Amino acid sequence: MRDPQNAHWRDSARTPQFFIMDAYATFPLLFFLMHMRLWTFIVVVITILFFAGLEKFGFTLPVFRRWLIVMIGGNLRSVRPWWKQYRRG
Repeated sequence: MRDPQNAHWRDSARTPQFFIMDAYATFPLLFFLMHMRLWTFIVVVITILFFAGLEKFGFTLPVFRRWLIVMIGGNLRSVRPWWKQYRRG
């Protein structure tokens, strides 16, 4: 049984939702409501489809960002940290 006084912390790790869409997609929606043009509507639709695709594959925006950085970085990693590399001068 849920205890209302102790249940608030359990939902802190969930992805924020605004009805059925990701809460990150509401920012372009707000922009569209302030500036109703065709191009802003297209941006909103593309953004909502992007977040729907992320949700389908089980990603959140921070996790997708980390995954993208790893994919861009490639397989080769630096052996020496930047603060121990040889500097000229």
